[in-house]
Order: sequence, then structure tokens, then C-alpha cells
Amino acid sequence: MSRWLSGQGRFIVLVFVLLALSGSATAVRLPVSLFPHIDFPRVVVSVEAGDRPADQMVNQVTRPVERALRTVPGVVSVRSTSSRGSAELSVNFAWGADMVAATLQAESAINGVLPDLPPGVRFEVRRMDPTVFPVLGLALVSSSRDQVALRDFGQLQLAPLLSSVPGVAAIDVLGGQEKEYQVLADPARLQALGLSVEDLAKTLSSNNVVVATGRLEDRYRLYLVLADNRLKGIDDIRHTVIQTGARGVVELDDIAEVVTRQTPQWTRVTSQGRDAVLLNIRQTPDANSVALVKEVRRRIEAFKAETPPDVQIVTFYDQSQLVTAAAGSVRDAILLGALLAGLVLFAFLRSLRFMLIVALLLPVVLAVTTIVLSLMGMSFNMMTLGGMAAAVGLVVDDAVVMLEHLMRRLQEQHRDGGRAASGGVLVAASEMTRPLIGSTLATVLVFTPLAFLGGVTGGFFQALAVTMSAALIISLAFALFVAPLLADKWVRARDVEQAEKAGAVLDRLGARYEKLMRRILETPGRFALIIGLIVLVVGGFAYTRLGSGFMPRMDEGGFILDYRAAPGTSLAETDRLLRQVEAILQATPDVESYSRRTGLQLGGGLSEANEGDFFVRLKAHGRRPIDEVTADVRSRVEATTPGLTIETAQLMEDLIGDLTAVPQPIEVKLLGPDEEALKAASPMVVEAIGKIRGVVEIEGGLRVAGDAVTITVDRPAAALEGLDPEAVTRQLEQLIGGTVIGQIQEGEKLVGVRVWTEGTLRDRVRALQDLPLRAPDGHALPLKRVATLAISPGQPQITRENLQPLVAVTARLEGRDLGSAMREVSQTVSRLNLPSGVRVEYGGLYAEQQKSFRDLAVVFVAALMLVGMLFLYLFRSWPAVVGIIVTLALSAASVFLGLWATGTELNISAMMGLTMVIGIVAELGVFYLSELPSDQRPDAEALIAAGRARLRPILMSAMIAILALSPLALGLGEGSAMQKPLAIAIITGLLAGVPLILIFAPALYARLAAAKGTARRAS
Repeated sequence: MSRWLSGQGRFIVLVFVLLALSGSATAVRLPVSLFPHIDFPRVVVSVEAGDRPADQMVNQVTRPVERALRTVPGVVSVRSTSSRGSAELSVNFAWGADMVAATLQAESAINGVLPDLPPGVRFEVRRMDPTVFPVLGLALVSSSRDQVALRDFGQLQLAPLLSSVPGVAAIDVLGGQEKEYQVLADPARLQALGLSVEDLAKTLSSNNVVVATGRLEDRYRLYLVLADNRLKGIDDIRHTVIQTGARGVVELDDIAEVVTRQTPQWTRVTSQGRDAVLLNIRQTPDANSVALVKEVRRRIEAFKAETPPDVQIVTFYDQSQLVTAAAGSVRDAILLGALLAGLVLFAFLRSLRFMLIVALLLPVVLAVTTIVLSLMGMSFNMMTLGGMAAAVGLVVDDAVVMLEHLMRRLQEQHRDGGRAASGGVLVAASEMTRPLIGSTLATVLVFTPLAFLGGVTGGFFQALAVTMSAALIISLAFALFVAPLLADKWVRARDVEQAEKAGAVLDRLGARYEKLMRRILETPGRFALIIGLIVLVVGGFAYTRLGSGFMPRMDEGGFILDYRAAPGTSLAETDRLLRQVEAILQATPDVESYSRRTGLQLGGGLSEANEGDFFVRLKAHGRRPIDEVTADVRSRVEATTPGLTIETAQLMEDLIGDLTAVPQPIEVKLLGPDEEALKAASPMVVEAIGKIRGVVEIEGGLRVAGDAVTITVDRPAAALEGLDPEAVTRQLEQLIGGTVIGQIQEGEKLVGVRVWTEGTLRDRVRALQDLPLRAPDGHALPLKRVATLAISPGQPQITRENLQPLVAVTARLEGRDLGSAMREVSQTVSRLNLPSGVRVEYGGLYAEQQKSFRDLAVVFVAALMLVGMLFLYLFRSWPAVVGIIVTLALSAASVFLGLWATGTELNISAMMGLTMVIGIVAELGVFYLSELPSDQRPDAEALIAAGRARLRPILMSAMIAILALSPLALGLGEGSAMQKPLAIAIITGLLAGVPLILIFAPALYARLAAAKGTARRAS
């Protein structure tokens, strides 16, 4: 190898430079997003079937659709929620399923049963992925412009302008009002002419037509003949001829009032306390979030001259800010970690040239890693950037180990009074080929099982694993080929002399290490047993005291506040209650801005007029932690607005919850065939878990829709009047809801024409009984003559899972970890005397946590096995393999102590760090065992000599990794919280792993080797 390096030096340097330039160019063009691209295996089906009771909706619509969806290949579970005239079905598939094909198959299955469903049923199938949430949210507010004009500006001018921005998938326009022409008929005048509202609707509809009647060829031209009788405006509507005869020509204006009003609205949108129009800009999965937002802002700025001066465009949400802040934090962590690593290198070797080599290799390795990310279709996101930050210490470690070995050989030559022969550095470098490859493989092999990991854990941490694996392999290549060449050209005798001076402290430490090991190796078995038991007991004690969670807790700078008023609360009353919540948010000094949706949700979904959500954006600096802000807001809302039920969640928690259909941490699922038993069990569970410390925002799962006015036609009475229930119902639809008979084109927009009655005839329940009906013979009669009216209490939404009734009691946590809370919840629920036939299961984020923990436990065991196989291949010694496996297990056990001591929950990030400890400590083990003689069983002197020889590189490797990870462990900057538990786990594992590798492993190895030798002699 040394000869090849010497002969191909120019080629290697050229490849190094080209890779550096290519990586830098790729890094500039690589997409930037908040999350890795994850195909969440979930499809949501929204069904609209007019206005019908919830139980009828289940029987006629939801159940047939459920059965159809269950026939789709790969379906794991189906959950449905049915309300009045609408339903939402969540279809879950196995992780790794082809979701494009699954979506198409779901659509095909529903189309297959559509003819059997009631007429007018409409459905929408949408695949769930992170792009269902906006990357940028804009609010349009105006002090003078009405909501119709504001919506027209957003929908007809701003949305088309921004839709062409590269990466924009869709722009959802919410809020505002839409214009329509309303024909308010006078029942008395209609009666005098023998007309009905239905007659008006038919006449107007027949007067608003455009039909192509054929084609005409005249001489040299071909004409399309159009019969264009469209209504052009409000005057055309007013002068439409309704009747002619003895009374002359009767125009619409004679018997009805024609006015310009707004369409009936059952939703409301505000921003900063003012009615607003929201533009939710959603991106494509492969879009660059930061570049997209910059281009949107550039276009808005360029469009400022055409923007009305009274219209303000306010940003209520900007995902790119979190991405940019996270990227900046990770960048700072990389730079700080690299600086600290450089200081460690200088402290041990006192060589500025070696520091320069490391400073040169690190950015190039990370730049070339971006080429791998680009080839794999990945992006810069919180996980890939976090992987780079976590890999800094390991990337530097390869070069440092190589340079330390070269310096050690040069120091030996210097002590012998000789000078390094030509190519001596390269010869020394070839000695490290096997240890470096083995140590890198030990770490990379740990990530191999992650390729088979599914769920949220696999989706997130596979990106981190790929990034770290690529960086490690690239750093290995540079350490083997580039670092020796640079050292050979740059190293000087003075560098060796400086290293000799720096080695005095290590010499003293080495002498004490040798003295300690001689005593330990006198009785290695007893020492290994005592130390092993101590670590296991301490680690086990810490594990029992350790809290557990799912995703790491982050301060994302904003949160979602979901709310719901009492069932049946009107839009106006709900709005009045929410104005009080807005006053609380405005009085909270930590709040920067907010937007509110009523009757709508940020991520879509089934909503009534009495529910919706806020998105609250907090100030970037000088504020309280987000947990304190949400707790404060929750307590004030509960104290001042008792008619409102709220839930709070950070955006990422809410997003992942919506994508996986488990938005709450705690979900107690009550299942069984008897719906009444489930309804009786729900209050019992709510009351019981409400007494548990830290369990807040408890929902019983029995959401009730608003009350209904039930009109029951008296068939005999109606028959005497010449009517039947269908005729009465048809007239009621026109009188109460109005009939849109068509549209009038005004420029780019279409304005509806609604035939209706004056509001005083239908604005109160009592007024409905006097609604005038028209019999076939022309006589008029009030509704109360043929029907009775009654107010029916609201029906609860009906939820089903896998074709059986379900009531889900949900809750969130405050100041408590998920694991201990769920243990207490399950114990409490198990003691309840629930009605017969009620079965209890647990879902929510807890179920996802348990699945992730099981998967990561399998990964941990697989990593141990793979590392053991690697050590057996490298060293061909069972004592070495068993000794290292035990050492790795003890290092992992010590991680629990570090997590407990720092108050860190055991979540999927910490579990990932626990698994990575296996690879990193195994790397140190490779360096140690590589110093032992391979042709004979090492004695005590060989074990001590190997420890002294590897004392400096092992200490350097551990210190560099610890210092490089320390910015992440301290949680410096936004976005670093995702990797904070991982960094704490690795640092703790290294702090325990270094003495275990240098002291415990030799003792255990000596005892196992002696036992093997005794057994061999006895046989």
C-alpha cells in the first residue's frame, strides 16, 4: 500500500480536490426541508352525503365504504368517524407500502360501491405526508376592505402569482366571504300570482343558459352558432320576466327583492384579532423549503406596487425559519465540535500541521457526504444535519488515529536517534489499514439493522444512519489515502520534538495505568465480576427511575391550540368565546402572532362550526420556554372561558400525530359490540384518569354534533292538501336553505344566484312552523298544518375501528413522562368495573412508542451480534469476542445512568444513541485488540503493553467524540433538541466505555483466555 500511495500521490490529491469541489457545489443545490421524506402509510377518505343523522350515515354510507376499503391489499386497519352527513375514514397500511398504488386502489374500491350509496355522495381520497401542512402561512387583513374583496384579491391575484413558484404544490385559500346574488321572494305576492319559490327557481334557471346549437358554413368561414341567454348582472335578474297575462308582464323585481350579499358561511378565520383570509402554501415532497419561501417573499415584494395599500400581508407561520435555525444550530455545533477536536489534537500532539490536516479533511468529508445524500434523493433536514453534527467526532477520529499512529512511529525513530526514511510515513500508515477498516466497520455495522426498521423511528433515523454511515466510510478513505500523503509532505522534525514534550503527562498516566493493571491482572476474574455487577446494578437502578417518552421535546417556537365549544354552539357564539381567547393571546408577552380557524383545521379533517384551531407563533428571543407558555395559556383559558375545551401541542407533535392518526400521547380505546356500554364506560375512564398527576386535557371521545330541528310530515293531513312528504321536503329545502339556480360570470369569477326567502321567515325555530307551502292546486298553507316540529338533541359522532364500535378516551401530559403516566393509567383502568363486553386497548403515541422501542431493541441485539461476528473475523478469538460483547453491554447499561442523571427521557433518540454506543465503543476495542499479538495467547505483559500503546489514541478518540457532541448534548440552538438525547447517550457511553475498554476488558479477556487454556489442557 505504501508503494502505491507513493506512486499515485498526484492522482489521489486531484481526486480529493475534485470531490471537495463537487461536494461543495452539491451542498449548495441540495434541497432543504424540515423532515426527511417519509411515506406515511395512511390514506384519509372524506365522504360528504348531504345532511343526514349520524346513525343513518353509518348504516347507509360509512359501513359500505369501510367494507370496500378492507378489501384493498395491504390494509392494516380502518378507523372511521361519522357525523351528520359527513364521515372521515383513516386507512392504515404497513410501513413500506407503495402509497401511490394504495391511494389509487382505495379510490377504485370506493368507486366500486358508489352506485350502491345514496345519490349525491361525494368523496375525496388523500395520501398523508408532511406536505399536508403548509410550509408558509400568509394572512391577508385590511382595515377598510370587505371580506369579499379581500378573498378575491387572495384567490384571483395573489394565489396565481405564487402558484408558479418552483416547489409549490398547492395554495389553500381559507376565510373571507364569497359574493352571491340573492332573490328574496315575498310569499304573499307569490300567492297572489299563484306562484311558488320553485317556480321562480325554474324560471331564472331557464333564463340563464348558453347552448351551442350547431355550426354554420357561410362562404369562406365556419361559425359556431351560440344561443347565449346568460344573465349578465343584477339588473338582468331583476328584469327577468316571471309571468305574462291579464296582469301584464310581471318581472322578478315586482315580486321579490334582489340583493347582493355574501354566501352563507359556517366558518370563520381571523389573524391578530381581525377577520382575515389565510393562504396556506404547501410544498411538493422534494421541494427546497428555504428557497421556496425566499422566492415567495421576493414575488410578494415585487408585487407590492399592485397590492392595494389597505391590504396587509402578514406571515403567521414560516416553517423555513425553523429549518434555517436548525441548520444554523447544527452548523455551529459542527464548527464548535471541530474546534474542540482540534484543540484536543493539539493538546496531545502539539502539531499545528496535524491540526491543519484535520481542519482540511473534516469539511471535505462532510461536503462529499452531501453527494451521497443527493444520489439517494435525500435533503438537508433535521435528521441529516443532525447526523453530520453527531458524526463530526467520528469523522475526525479516523484522521486523528492515523495521525497519532504516524506520530508514534516518528517518535520511536526520534528516540532511536534515526531519521525517517523516504516513505517511512507511508509505511507506518499501511500498518493502520486493518485497524481503521475494522473500527469503521464496527460502527457502520450498527446502522445496518436500521435499514429494516419501519414506523416513525425508521423514517426519521434511517436518514441519520445513512448520513453517518456515508460520512464514516468517506472519512475512512480519506484517513487511509489522503492524511498519510499530507503528513508525509508536511511533517517536520520539530513536530516530533513538540509531541515528545507533550507526552510527559501521558507517560506519567501510562505508568500509573501499568501499576494499576498489574494489580488487577493478579486476580482478573474477581475484578471483572465485581465491576460488572456494580455497573449492572447501578445501570438497572437508573433504568427503573428513568422516564420514557416518544419524540424528544423541542421548542419549535410555536404551538397549535385546538378548541371545541359545547355541542350545538352557533358560529356566532363560538366566535364570541374565541375573542376572549384571542384577548388572552394578545396579552401574553411571549406571543408574536397567531391565526385562528373556526369550522376548519390547519391540517384538514372533520370539523363542526363549534371547533377549530389556533396556530400561535412565539417570539424568537426573550421569552419563556414553550411548555411554560402553553401551561399559562391553558390555565387562563380554562379560568376565563369555561365553555371551551382546549388542547395544546407543538407543531411537529401535532403533525406526526395527524400523519399517524395518533395525535394524543394517551389513548384508551374502548371497544365492543354494544355502543351504549361503551358510552357508559367512557365517563368512568375519564373520571379515573383525571385524578392521575400530570394527565391533562382529557377527552371522553363522545363528540356530540349540534341539536336538530326535526320536521315530521303528517301523511294523512298532507294528503288532504294534495301533498306528500317528498313534495313538502323539496319546498322546505328551497325555503330554508335556498336554491342556487346558476352562476353569473364576472371577469374571472363566477357569482352564484340563490333563490330564497326573507330571513325573518326562517331565522327562528318558531318561525319555521309558519313557512308557507303551496299545494298542487295553487292554494297556500302553513307548514304547521301538515307537519310537526321538534328539537332533537345532538347525536354523538360515531367512531368505528376495524368494523366495530369504538370510543377513544384521550389525554395529554404536563410535567410528566409518557411511560410512567401510561403505567399508572393502565393500572387505574384495570381496576375499574367496566360494563360487560367492553374491551380495553391502548393507542396514541404510547402505542407508537412501544412499537419503536421493540424495534430498536431488536436493532440493539442485532448490532451486538454483528459486532461480535466482526470481532471473531478480525481476531479469531472467542475470549476476545465474549470480552468485547460484555464490555459493550456494560457500556450500554451505563447510558441509563447518564440519562437519569441529566433528567433526560428514554425516547427513540436516546435509544438510537444507546445503539450507536455499541459501534463507537467497539471501535475503541478494535484499536486495543489490534495491539495484541495474533500468534499466541497474550499474557499480562502483552495486555498492559497494548493498553499503554493505545492509551493516547483511545483517550484522544473519546475526548474528541465527547467534545464534538457536547454542543448537541447541551441543546445549543434551535433544532438541536432532536439529537440532544442521542448525544447524551453517546457521551455517557464513552465516559464509561473508555475505562471499561482499557481496564475491564483486559481483565475479563485474561480470565476467559485462562479458562479456555485450562479447558484445552484438561481435554
